[in-house]
This record gives sequence, C-alpha cells and structure tokens, in this order.
Amino acid sequence: MRFGLSLGLAVALVQLGCGSSDDGGGGGGGIPKEPVRLTTDVTLAPALAVSEPADARKPSDPSERAAMLKEGFGELVEGPGEAHGKRTPPGKTPPAAGAKAKRVARFVHMPDLQLADDESPTRLATFDSPGTLSGAYRPQDANMCHMLNAAVQSVNELHQADPIDFLLLGGDNADSAQQNEVDWVLALLSGKESIECDSGADDDPRKGGENDGKDALVAPGLAMPWYWVTGNHDILIQGNLPVSSAKQAEATGANAAGGTRDWSQAGGPVVTGEVVPDEARRPLMRKEIMARIAADADGHGVGAEQTQSGKAIYTFDVPGTPLRFLVLDTAAETGGSEGLLRQGDIDVVIKPALEQAKTDGKWVALASHHATSSLGDGTGLGGKQQPDAVTEQAWVDLLGAYPNVVFSMVGHSHQNRIKWVSPASGHAFWEVMTSALADFPHQVRIVEIWDQDNGWLMLKTTNVDFSAMGDPVAFEARTLGALDFVAGWAGTDGPGAANDRNVEVWIEKP
Repeated sequence: MRFGLSLGLAVALVQLGCGSSDDGGGGGGGIPKEPVRLTTDVTLAPALAVSEPADARKPSDPSERAAMLKEGFGELVEGPGEAHGKRTPPGKTPPAAGAKAKRVARFVHMPDLQLADDESPTRLATFDSPGTLSGAYRPQDANMCHMLNAAVQSVNELHQADPIDFLLLGGDNADSAQQNEVDWVLALLSGKESIECDSGADDDPRKGGENDGKDALVAPGLAMPWYWVTGNHDILIQGNLPVSSAKQAEATGANAAGGTRDWSQAGGPVVTGEVVPDEARRPLMRKEIMARIAADADGHGVGAEQTQSGKAIYTFDVPGTPLRFLVLDTAAETGGSEGLLRQGDIDVVIKPALEQAKTDGKWVALASHHATSSLGDGTGLGGKQQPDAVTEQAWVDLLGAYPNVVFSMVGHSHQNRIKWVSPASGHAFWEVMTSALADFPHQVRIVEIWDQDNGWLMLKTTNVDFSAMGDPVAFEARTLGALDFVAGWAGTDGPGAANDRNVEVWIEKP
C-alpha cells in the first residue's frame, strides 16, 4: 500500500483545512418530535465539562466511543434562554427608536455544513487527534445528511410562524468537492423524494430503514429561496488540495491511504487499504460545481456568468427593501484553506458592483465564507502565492470608501463571533460569523434587519438549535457532535461568548 501524502503534509492538511462521523444512526424506534425553540427561550449545553486535557480515548474507535456515550459525553441539558444584548459602534450611543421603526428583512445564515462522504478514499481519518487535527474525523459525519434535513425542516417551521425571506449559506457546504457531496447538498436544500447519503457498497449498519445514516430519507427542501456561497471545502480536496486528474483518480479509486470508514464492520471503524470504489466520488472542478448549482431550481444566485468564471460572485436584492447582498467567492482554487481575493476580480466584478449599489442607493450586505482576518496570499498547505492577492488591510480600506456597506456575514472558523472591522480611514462595519452546523453547537442564526426610524439600522441576531424532527439519526448526530466537543477532540470555541450570539447590533444608517 502506497501512502499518497507525506506524514507532515497530511497532518498540516487536517490542521489547516477547517473541518472532522458515528455508528451510523440512532438505534431502534423514533423520538418525540419537539418544536423548534429559539435560544432566547431555552439553551442547550453539555451535561459534562469539556475535558482538559482532552480525553485519551478516541471518538473514532467504536468501543471507546460507546464507553464515552455511556458516561454522558454526548448528553445535553436545557438551560435558561439568553436575552438579546446590545452592541454599538465604539463611542456611539443610538437614540431611542422612532415611532415608525420596522423590520426590513429576515433571513437565516447557515455556514459550514461540510456534508462529507465519510467512506471516500481521500479521507485522512487516521490523523484525527484533539484540537486542530480534529478536522480529520467527526463521529457525526455519517449522520450529517439527517442533521441537515432536520435543520431544513426546523427553518421551515420557523418560517411558518414568522416568514423568512431567504436562507443564506456560508460556504463549505460539501466537504471535499466531491460530486456526490454537492448533489446531497442540493437535494437536501431544494428537496428530493428520496436521498441516500451512501457511497461504495450499499451499507446498512443497522438492519431496517430510517435508523442509520446510510438509510434513505425524504427531503422536503426549504420553503423559501436559498443562496449559494463557496468555501474552500467546496472546491478543494479536504479543503486544501487543488482538484486534479490525479486526485480525481484517487477519490474514485479503491485505495484509502489516509483512513476512511468501513460500514461493513460494526461501528464503522477507520480502515486503510482497499475500499469499494465509486465514480460518484469524483471531485468537481469550479465550473462543474457552478453549472450543477445553476441547473438546480432557480440557480440560487448562480447563473451563466458564474458558470463561465467558475466563481460565485454575484448580487441579489431583497424585494421591496433597499438591501442588496454582494456575495463573494474567497476560495482559492490554487490550494490552501485560507481566503483569497484577487485584484482582477475586484477590478472587474466586485468594485463595479459596489459602485452600482452606491448609484442605486442600496444598502450593501456582504456574504463570504472567509472573514477579513482569514484572507491570505494563496500560500499555505497545498497552495502557492498569488501575485494578485489582495491583503486584508487593502480589502478593508477599499470597503471604507463605501458607507453603504452595512454588515458582512461569514463562516469558516466554526464559531459564533461578531466583530467591528475598521479601515485605516473611512467607513467601518460589523462582521457577523455564525458557528458551523457540522460542529457543536450545531446552530443556525436568524438575522433581522430593522430600520429604527432614528437614523440607525439594527441587526438582530438569534441563534437556533435545530429540532431533530423526530429523526433518531439526526438526534444522534447532535449527540455525537457534543461527545466530540466534550471529549476535547473538537474545537472548544464554537459557541462563542454571549455577546456573539443573541445580540442587537446597531449600525448608522447610510
């Protein structure tokens, strides 16, 4: 057996790839279908404290994982709700809301789904270890399609109670640019009568239907429009390595050098060596991904221009409002997990879009996978320096010339965080990061934009714990994610601080 990556390269790949699957399901029987509850009403927290240092047992080992589950590592307990805090620009105190204050728009932000084919030969599960290397393996990966399906139904339930204009993805929707992963994302978000998130052999870890992560499920899809955002995992192998003919051959081949899961064995242990090949695992090139998205339903913001360029850079307006979103593509097809903005894209597409929004009198909301602090020059594992890379400071300074840029929605770092971003001179703005659906706390965020009728706008953000919707596989996905978190094998900063979650964020009106 020939190992396709050096040990050092593979370790660094997992470290930088920002991303990390269990015994496949929730056991026998269903669970009660609980309503969706906002975190302003009730919060979920691990019953046990996070292990420091990390527990020596491996979540990837079926017997050790089972022991941790019995000890309550995956148990969550309910706590009191978190009221909305208030954050204002430095040195500013907004006046009281005016008599005609009104909500302008309401949407859901859902970054970092990272739907992974946990049986792919390109996985690196043998390198899983606490903290930064936990991206190599997640005990909940095999159940993630069920988790996303439950989250979609939860958003739909919230929409029935109070209309949601659209859902905005945050990038890293697929985990390793594979065709089957992208197809699963589209099916779960847009709806499909039957979808089975399985590859290679037809697995059934628990005999029967609807009781493990490899069983088919019905996907109702979102009841509102949704928009695509590209992340590094959507276009790169393991979020770091460029797609090439060699990597496509590896992904569709029969040899797993870095460790993948074998569902012919109890608990889906990690194995290396021969696996059942599958052509549907072929990693896609940028233009192929854009064409697939453009062909799905209304295209989700992606059309002929994006298909031609391979980049999801586009704008969309929220009907009946002054709000225009400018979606950026910060993934580097040249490799590396960090963000990349090219001067050519800024000159030809992005700056003209900003100028047009100013001419049209639109408030601009930015959306990208990477935060400003995660922008780089294309270097890093698997990548190479790009001479036209735009630095973080240059990008922030450019935005400083546009006072109609009111906020930015980002992901990538798998944590809740709200940050005030200031240029060297000119206009500053808020950057709102939402934690990953893939990792604990497995939340999405409702964002409301209010015109306060006093010269100010207010961004009201509310985190949401999805309901498992009676699906034991989705329920177990969250349990396993909590186990990974409590065991100290996943990052511990995902939830963020209280003032990064339920917050009223105040913005001076352009």
